[in-house]
Amino acid sequence: MTNLLENKNILVMGVRNKWSLAWGIAEFALNQGANVLFTYLGDREKEALQKLVEGFPGVKLYPCDVASDEDIDRLFEQVREYGVLHGLVHAIAHAKTEDLHNSFVNTSREGFLHAMNISVYSLVAVARKAKELMTQGGSILTLTYYGADKVMPGYNVMGAAKAALEASVRYLANDLGPCQIRVNAISAGPVKTMSAMGIQSFGEILNIVREKAPLNKNVSLEELGAGAGFLLSDLSAGITGQVVFIDSGYSIMGI
Repeated sequence: MTNLLENKNILVMGVRNKWSLAWGIAEFALNQGANVLFTYLGDREKEALQKLVEGFPGVKLYPCDVASDEDIDRLFEQVREYGVLHGLVHAIAHAKTEDLHNSFVNTSREGFLHAMNISVYSLVAVARKAKELMTQGGSILTLTYYGADKVMPGYNVMGAAKAALEASVRYLANDLGPCQIRVNAISAGPVKTMSAMGIQSFGEILNIVREKAPLNKNVSLEELGAGAGFLLSDLSAGITGQVVFIDSGYSIMGI
């Protein structure tokens, strides 16, 4: 199937480099005919994005710090020039390094609030603004992880944040459903990203998933992109409020 997302305006937030889950999604969308808009935070992300999209003419990049309501307002005013927004990919999360390396019980108040603000509230904030532009309905997609449901070594405060994110997906799906806006999350298996490398024992997690998952492999960016493309497309018109696992089946295993 080609041109699955033709003539769709899709905003992708959270591409950091070529290993980012968000880039796997964005690349699939670009190759399927979507008009993809990107946000970045800081010059390093901007430079990385510019290199990634060199082969895709006309792609627009916008600065946005999701910790700032003013930045979010400015972003969506700029996106408004496209008229209608059909899709939004929220791939933004952050926790302080010390709160990932320390035991969860030692998470600082500041660190907990920071993780919740950047990783969870930002979805609520951008969904509220996206609603104004999704006048033909649309799809909002965010990224979660198995650590929201089960204790994963080194995930700590981010596990609590992802659990809150998944609950937010359900409540947003209920609020935005009457506007025919779908809200879903992808729970991806472990992928070697810059963020993942900050998790202790990440290499061991990759090996365990490869051994235990029914498909006996770790998920690829291409597989993630294709799954996200389905959820962004009209083919998923009846799916909302769900956490969709793209993890080679690991999540179904008891041991």
